[in-house]
Amino acid sequence: MTRKLDRRQFIAATGAVGLAGLAGCTGGGDGEETTTEGGEETTAAEETTAAEETTTEGDDGGNGGSARLSWHAGGTGGTYFPLSNEFKSVIESDTDFTIQVQSTGASVENVGSLARGDADFALIQNDVAYFARNGEGIEAFQGNAVENLRGVATLYPETIHIVTLADTGIETTGDLSGATINTGDLGSGTQVNANQILEALGITDYNEQNTGFSQASDQLKNGDIDAAFVVGGWPVGAIEELAATEDVRIVPVEGDDREAVKGAAPFYADDEVPAGTYGLENPAPTVSVQAMIATNAEQSDATVEAVTAAIFDNVDQLTIKTDFISAESAQDGMSIELHPGAQAYFG
Repeated sequence: MTRKLDRRQFIAATGAVGLAGLAGCTGGGDGEETTTEGGEETTAAEETTAAEETTTEGDDGGNGGSARLSWHAGGTGGTYFPLSNEFKSVIESDTDFTIQVQSTGASVENVGSLARGDADFALIQNDVAYFARNGEGIEAFQGNAVENLRGVATLYPETIHIVTLADTGIETTGDLSGATINTGDLGSGTQVNANQILEALGITDYNEQNTGFSQASDQLKNGDIDAAFVVGGWPVGAIEELAATEDVRIVPVEGDDREAVKGAAPFYADDEVPAGTYGLENPAPTVSVQAMIATNAEQSDATVEAVTAAIFDNVDQLTIKTDFISAESAQDGMSIELHPGAQAYFG
């Protein structure tokens, strides 16, 4: 059903999802919703699989009674989950901590987990962090600022991918008008980005679908949707999987369109998906936000400093996003107050 985008309906729906996780900032487990965020998507089945893949030792983690820290990532099909597991490896090698990585719906869900203390560290987008800390942008945070949210480090650009297939005929942003578009799961950071961008582009009449990208990929294959938004550092694994069997296209956001998007919010920066990625013949200009590590104010300065040092002293042991992750750039785009432990490391 084609409809004109109603921002009030979107905000209300977003709030319903977000407040369930944030209300009272206490207790409560993660829901089974499927959320795309930073290219991160997860389903209940994926969470079960991920839980089996995470550390399952006793409370001492097989590490001589060391403290266990909970690290909330994203879906197994994106970048957050494998990168978090690489962080786990270097932290455990360099400290006495044991890290338990959990697959989640990423940014919005992870903010709630940090606020409640269900997570000690998490990966989130810098725009969602700003909204949460300042109590704005997303209805879940309106009047419910997450005051204990703290920044640790920014990591790499989260590229906005508008994914389509060659046979849809969509070549420019103007072709999105009247199309069926998956904007990401309801309440996710991806949906926030998608709605901001579509509004900035003047795309107000379209059929909106809301699922994680695993489902959106199937929808594209089956011709049920024309395009989907995915936010994540390229190459996003789930898009690579789609490109293995389909002729993937990334709709370019360039020129006046790009300037309009950057003018709509302070978080967007110029970006580009390089030629060869996903089989693209030419680079696809677009915009991005930033992935970042966040924690909460309850973490001790010593813990945060040790975790931060373990990661940034051992970047050479990482294999994911190493072109971007460095101590020198770790405060670029930091959108919230830095935790004192991270400040002690970065100086």
